[in-house]
Amino acid sequence: MKKVFWLVVLSGLFWVGYYSYGIINAAPNSSDTLQMEKNTAMVNTSQTEKALEGTEIGDTAPDFELVSTNEEKVKLSDYRGKKVMLNFWATWCPPCREEIPAMQNFYDEKEIVILAVNLTQTEAKKQDVENFMEKHRVTFPVLLDEASDVSNKYRIQPIPTTYMIDSQGKIRFKAYGAMTYEQMVSEFEKMK
Repeated sequence: MKKVFWLVVLSGLFWVGYYSYGIINAAPNSSDTLQMEKNTAMVNTSQTEKALEGTEIGDTAPDFELVSTNEEKVKLSDYRGKKVMLNFWATWCPPCREEIPAMQNFYDEKEIVILAVNLTQTEAKKQDVENFMEKHRVTFPVLLDEASDVSNKYRIQPIPTTYMIDSQGKIRFKAYGAMTYEQMVSEFEKMK
């Protein structure tokens, strides 16, 4: 019985010593520690930036680049410093058609950038978008989301969906369904 006791004790001491030795030798030196801290800081910074970008109120609006009906490349981040109304729509959508005249009036009367992202992949023909714009005398930029990349990024379900983005690129308001001119002005005036 004493032999078993001493065998267990010695075995335990062996494993404690082995474990302690491994921890001591595995401990990083000061330059390794500094590098690990830098790597951690880099990861935390990029995760923080990504965490701030999103589609909810208070998030930084996800950046994108699309081509307009005038064949110009338009990038959301190019409008930093300005208030932006980002609207997702289609010509076949009745509430979208109702909202367009109010948006045109809003665009004409206030200093706001309107980026109307057309869900082009859902249209019968691309030409329908240009015909619609001409018929309703739309002068604000209409962007063609032909591959649904931007509408997927913003997780657009119902249309129209509108985001009001402040001059720092933060989402300050989000609406599902058509907005009235009065609602547009009200949300515009709340933004900085």
